[in-house]
Amino acid sequence: MQQNKYLKYFNLFSLFDTKRTRDIFQVNPTRPVQREEAAAIHINVYDYNAEKMEVHTPNEINQCRVFKDNQHISWINIDGIRKKDIEAICSCYNIHPLIQEDILSVGQRPKMDEMDNILFCLLNMLYFNEKTGDVEQEQISIVLGKDFVISFQEDATRDVFDSIREKLKLANSKLRQSGADYLCYALLDMIVDHYFLVMDKLGERIEMLEEKIIRSSNTRALAEINDLRKELIVLKRNVVPVRDIINGFMRSDSELLEERTTKYFKDVHDHILQANEFAENYRDMMMNLQDLYLSNVNLRLNEVMKVMTIVTCLLAPATVIGGIFGMNFNIIPLTHHQDGFYIAVAAMFVIPVLMIIIFKKRGWF
Repeated sequence: MQQNKYLKYFNLFSLFDTKRTRDIFQVNPTRPVQREEAAAIHINVYDYNAEKMEVHTPNEINQCRVFKDNQHISWINIDGIRKKDIEAICSCYNIHPLIQEDILSVGQRPKMDEMDNILFCLLNMLYFNEKTGDVEQEQISIVLGKDFVISFQEDATRDVFDSIREKLKLANSKLRQSGADYLCYALLDMIVDHYFLVMDKLGERIEMLEEKIIRSSNTRALAEINDLRKELIVLKRNVVPVRDIINGFMRSDSELLEERTTKYFKDVHDHILQANEFAENYRDMMMNLQDLYLSNVNLRLNEVMKVMTIVTCLLAPATVIGGIFGMNFNIIPLTHHQDGFYIAVAAMFVIPVLMIIIFKKRGWF
């Protein structure tokens, strides 16, 4: 067990996570994907108006029928995806079968649709895993209808909507005073704002990686560049399509969207444009880091070659002198001189010293 811990450091290819590459790029929308159904679902219903707000936790999907057409705004949040439950609630709230398929899909591109007086959008919530450094994504589907919003999440242990739940408890909050369309805006706005938290973490990783490359450009730094570029691909793949989703809400003529609420989507649109610009900037920074890595590697190679060249040049006089006095001629200057050996050795040392002085003056090293 202890041997396996250090074995990966002797395998160069283990530094490069090819499995992560497969997870990112092997997405075929034409191939049916079997979703692993949740063992259990968690339902939370926030039923409210300007005067009061009630929180319900039904045990079954069928218990959500009482919130339909009750003259209140209902936010039904379902954690966990199971086909029979999705079909049941979609049937109750007259949600189109195509939307049901999108909710049950896996790896779907973020999108927005309008069918049968229902507005539907699908996008991913992003989380940053501190342990692995990966950008994790969770698909969320939001259905907006008359006086109700239904959100479908995959993971019951985490989301980014806690602040919205707290605002719903305040009687004078904007959420309580507005309709279901404003709640839908608030959910989208919270998801987009959380993108910036993930980008902050990636930005910190980029800064640390830049310092590491400047200190030592080794193979492990190259592997980290490769891994970080993959996470930026995940980020960009999820951020860019959200712009089209927000544009769809802004341009929609649906009666579900009030004119005053449509203006708020402009604010989300500005945020997602900024997030897209940050993603582009991070991509450019990663390209610059790769160039910096290659430049440092070439610089180190040049330094090594310069030292070896200088050493070769300094040894050249000794080689020449030794070669001359090693020739088999009868008459060679200083051959029979009593101090000939010492003169030759002195020349071997003096000439390299003079060469070092000349190299220094010319700034060669």
